[in-house]
Amino acid sequence: MRDGIAIARLGIPAVSLVTEKFWPQGDFVANSLGMPDAPRVRLPHPVAGTGEANLERIADAVAPAIIEAFVH
Repeated sequence: MRDGIAIARLGIPAVSLVTEKFWPQGDFVANSLGMPDAPRVRLPHPVAGTGEANLERIADAVAPAIIEAFVH
């Protein structure tokens, strides 16, 4: 969240990818940095170490949401 917000503040479109486990922390960070509506997409948890095939499934599943977040 912090990186996405920092990039957005530079005027560069950004979408943060946040896993389910850390979604509440993302709320806290976004609110504390004054950007409660910072674009983000929820990923399943865990992502790391789950294998290439699973990463491809996750990417395929969330790609439309990432694109949508950039549009809005």
